[in-house]
Amino acid sequence: MTEELLRLQQVSLAYDTPEGVVPVVNDLNLSVNRGHIGCLLGSSGCGKTTILRAVAGFEPLRAGSIHLGDRLISSPGQLIEPQDRHVGMMFQDYALFPHLNVEGNIAFGLRRWEKARRQQRVDELLDLVGLDDARHRFPHELSGGQQQRVALARALAPEPELLLLDEPFSNLDVDTRERLAFELRDILKKTGHTALLVTHNQAEAFAIADRIGVMNDGKILQWDTPYALHHAPATPFVADFVKREVLMAQRAQAYLRGLAAAE
Repeated sequence: MTEELLRLQQVSLAYDTPEGVVPVVNDLNLSVNRGHIGCLLGSSGCGKTTILRAVAGFEPLRAGSIHLGDRLISSPGQLIEPQDRHVGMMFQDYALFPHLNVEGNIAFGLRRWEKARRQQRVDELLDLVGLDDARHRFPHELSGGQQQRVALARALAPEPELLLLDEPFSNLDVDTRERLAFELRDILKKTGHTALLVTHNQAEAFAIADRIGVMNDGKILQWDTPYALHHAPATPFVADFVKREVLMAQRAQAYLRGLAAAE
């Protein structure tokens, strides 16, 4: 039986504004099994990034609880600090340190490790993401895809129990995005890491995730396999959302083929 690692139970999140409390997420439940990749998929403003921030420890809960393994890491009365959660996070803009080279960026979170062990871990990760030859380069000398791999290696370096990914491909061109989505899945499956991804791009979600939660207005309408979302949507919204995204992808591909033919 597959072990559950991440569990959110009846989670509610809201922001305080001068006009009052603005609800963002309402009574949300989800779980991600160890070694699996989950994805929250939805348009801007649906609450998916707020959930990711809550799992990371950056947003307090208004109600509910978040468990990581057998540990309660968030509830209205308890908040384990982000650095103590054993959770890694890869940010949308990668947030690489411009004054550190590739090796230094990956090793940043390992400063308390013994030197030989730290170097061994960095070498392992450089090999894993295929950047051993670029270890002495600085971020401005790397392509967008290479920067993304460095950010992934840095997030994996401290051996987190859970990896969180916030729109990891949004800054990349379409071709690079598609290729790296499959590469990211291969890397995570090879290392056995558990991950939760947020994206507005259905192609990325379907390329990477074992289970996807289609979100709207702060709620998960269906948490299921990519196959089930396509073939057995639970609500009319999910059916329309999946169909709309497929049509948009087809039109984009047709447009690109037209540009290529014109050249």
